[in-house]
Amino acid sequence: MSALNLIVLLPILNAIVVMLGVPARKSALLSSWAQLALSILALLNYDRTLGGYQFKTTLHVAPEWHLNLFMGADGLSLVMLFLTALVTLAAVWVTPKIEKRENLFYACVLLISAGAAGAFASLDLFFFYAFHELALVPTFLLIGIWGSGERQLAAWKITIYLAIGSIILLVGLTKLYLAQNVALLPGHARTFDMIVMAKTPGLIPTAEQGGIYIWLLVGFGVLISLFPFHSWAAPAYASAPTPAAMLHAGVLKKFGLYGLIRIAVPMLPEGAKVWMNLLLVLLVCNILYIGLVTIAQKRLDTMLGYSSVMHMGYIFLGIAAGNVIGVSGAAMLMLAHGLSIAALFAMCGTLRQSSPSLAFSSMGGVAKHAPFLGYAFGMAAFASIGLPGFANFASEMMVFFGSFKTGATPGALTFSGLQIATICGLWGVVISAVYMLRAYRKIFQGEPLAGSEPVKDPSCCVRWPVILLLAALMLGGLWPKSFLNFIQPSVEALIAK
Repeated sequence: MSALNLIVLLPILNAIVVMLGVPARKSALLSSWAQLALSILALLNYDRTLGGYQFKTTLHVAPEWHLNLFMGADGLSLVMLFLTALVTLAAVWVTPKIEKRENLFYACVLLISAGAAGAFASLDLFFFYAFHELALVPTFLLIGIWGSGERQLAAWKITIYLAIGSIILLVGLTKLYLAQNVALLPGHARTFDMIVMAKTPGLIPTAEQGGIYIWLLVGFGVLISLFPFHSWAAPAYASAPTPAAMLHAGVLKKFGLYGLIRIAVPMLPEGAKVWMNLLLVLLVCNILYIGLVTIAQKRLDTMLGYSSVMHMGYIFLGIAAGNVIGVSGAAMLMLAHGLSIAALFAMCGTLRQSSPSLAFSSMGGVAKHAPFLGYAFGMAAFASIGLPGFANFASEMMVFFGSFKTGATPGALTFSGLQIATICGLWGVVISAVYMLRAYRKIFQGEPLAGSEPVKDPSCCVRWPVILLLAALMLGGLWPKSFLNFIQPSVEALIAK
């Protein structure tokens, strides 16, 4: 059994063991450490000179229907599996004492991790979709049972939105499967094999690509919180327990973006051109409109939720660029955003436990009594803004350069739609700085409110996971090739087909 199989199976097996009564926290921590070690081992053992998909295994589930649990990973998949493992470890580690149904809580966290890892490792279209669905029920339970505020309303809202998005996505994937030109396939039979589908030129007739692409864009868009399908995200993250917010915003939301890169970019290039202008309008709304909504927030948890939605616009911009620089930047930004938002939600959870309210008006002077929290939150906030030295900066620059380059027309005196969208995206950086620095000033600077209990620095159970997330962000910022050496060849292979 390869390391790749174990990365997916470990959290599933551990969730089963935990539900049977094994000490939940210790078991989940041990499993998460093992998952992270295996993901790093897979990265180190990946032969970059050979490239392509490696660690491939196949389990024949229903051969008569061509259903095979086909797993494998290229550089892009391995980076996403590393993100999944690191955020899972951090989410389990920062979890405070669970007062009720502790074993069910940790089982749900592990199943979300398994669903994300399975989707990133799957090379079969059916199981790519099925693994994501595995993570939806645990998300509903985590928010509905252990959430805060209007948790049940938030749980039902996220479930309804994501279920609708999944149904739309299923229709799109079904249309993609049925549209295959079987004359071009081995054995003249339709396939779920994503490698074969991506490598077969003309597999999807040009006339049908536009109709399929819009289904995928809307389906994935709902799961990603693309405008105007975004209203579920911020309330869900604000009400979710800290590990659920970290895993969903940091990892599971990347499923839709990964799907667009893995499926739509290589298989539906002409369909993407048909809907390019619509996508540009929607992603600009994510950046500018949601950015202004984020500025208007008066609570830390909702501000972070809307911030996460806003930053999806940058990744869509990189995917829309359609070139190696832009799409590689989008994939790198998926990693960077996942790490930074997970760190921010981890510290938000600490503040929730020790503060009567997360409203900015009820906080102040936290850095005076909690210097580590003030420093670490500042680092994560700077990363989210896109400060040089963090992975977010390197990836956003690639997105901007890639999208502006694609939109350039030699000799033209006017900007193209893609270039206009890029310019709008640059204003989003300013908006990010406004709401993030304002939040930092209100929470950590100034004097504590009279009569309020001072916030103390978190224990090591919160400090070390945050340090690990920040270290990975700085590694990607100071040495971007540490991840781009894996991501870029995979993107080149996808775009070349």
